[in-house]
Amino acid sequence: MTPAAVAPPDWERIRADFPVLRREIDGRPIVYLDSANTSQKPEPVIEAMASFMREGYAPINRSAYRLAAAATDAYEGARAKVARFINAARPEEVVFTRNATEALNMVAQSWSRANLHAGDAVVLSHMEHHANIVPWQMLASEMGIELRFIPLTDDGLLDLSGLPELLDGARVLSVTAMSNVLGTINPVERLVAAGRAAGCMVMIDACQSVPHGITDVQAWGADFVAFSGHKMLGPSGIGVLWGSSEQLDLLPPFLGGGNMIDDVRLDGFTCAPVPAKFEAGTPAIVEAVGLGAAVDYLESIGMANVRQHEMSLTRYAIDSLRSRYGDDVVIHGTDNVEQRGGVLSIAFRDIHPHDLSQVLDESNVCVRAGHHCAKPLMRLLGANATVRASLYVYNDRSDVDALVEGLDGASDIFGL
Repeated sequence: MTPAAVAPPDWERIRADFPVLRREIDGRPIVYLDSANTSQKPEPVIEAMASFMREGYAPINRSAYRLAAAATDAYEGARAKVARFINAARPEEVVFTRNATEALNMVAQSWSRANLHAGDAVVLSHMEHHANIVPWQMLASEMGIELRFIPLTDDGLLDLSGLPELLDGARVLSVTAMSNVLGTINPVERLVAAGRAAGCMVMIDACQSVPHGITDVQAWGADFVAFSGHKMLGPSGIGVLWGSSEQLDLLPPFLGGGNMIDDVRLDGFTCAPVPAKFEAGTPAIVEAVGLGAAVDYLESIGMANVRQHEMSLTRYAIDSLRSRYGDDVVIHGTDNVEQRGGVLSIAFRDIHPHDLSQVLDESNVCVRAGHHCAKPLMRLLGANATVRASLYVYNDRSDVDALVEGLDGASDIFGL
């Protein structure tokens, strides 16, 4: 995929599009550094959803009157935008879900029940989010499948030296495109090629990668890709499962009910075509409209520009923290910004991460403290929790400076 070139944006103007960043608490502006958790929403997304609710809301795919037909067009238009954004071959390969967790569970439960048997192996990695671990553990307990894990190098990259052995005889490879703790950007195409060569179904958790760089699902070559709307400037309550047409046709439905059927009789039912087959019940219509608007907004910036902006800020953040604090600050993950996104999980002196985040909050610096839904990885790092600052299109160097200065404030409070 070769995206249309977009001129370098005016980042100050982009920042101004986010109304929450104009808010002050106790006379101080908000410094939002928690986008790996969820992103803020720009005015065009907010307005698209509000306008649709004011003037265009109606049920989709059920009623024939003009208002409902227009609502259906808006919903399906959002699907087409998402398909274009990730370079899907056709819009029908995009399935709307409640979130990425549901998308990952949908594949783990439906595909596995139709294809896996006791003793079959599933390969994950040590950096997976719980949403790409727990569903497989549930299946392991129920079906007796084997779980194998790709280990990590000392600098937080996947150690692929033993990948052929891990994939030997495996049926599934399911890995993240980018770690939500380490920021590590994984070599998706290489992983998919290895999984394919071993005869695996390959699924990619792209929650952290899709919002921050160019995504080309056709070039990746995976069977399924899952990501969420709320991390890419869209609303919560909507996620995406992309699947190749072949796999989606073969995948059994996950939920039964209205809209996913072609016919129902007392002795059984037949499914509607993909993607309706996987969208039972009344979908998140307003949220789909908002996600479509978020795609429009990101495309207006240019995903190559998003990536360059975040690489520059990440480099500045790493250098600023290390220059100021040296060995007193630990930044987990690789130092190479070409191999990582704008996620900085840190440990600072002997201050507990929850205490540190609370002190930063006094300056309205919003970070996340905790295990980040990646407890197995945290145990490998030897940490119960970290403070995680994550960067996005609305951040600039002043936000990084506020983070660095906030750590000084924590040192003063705790006498360190």
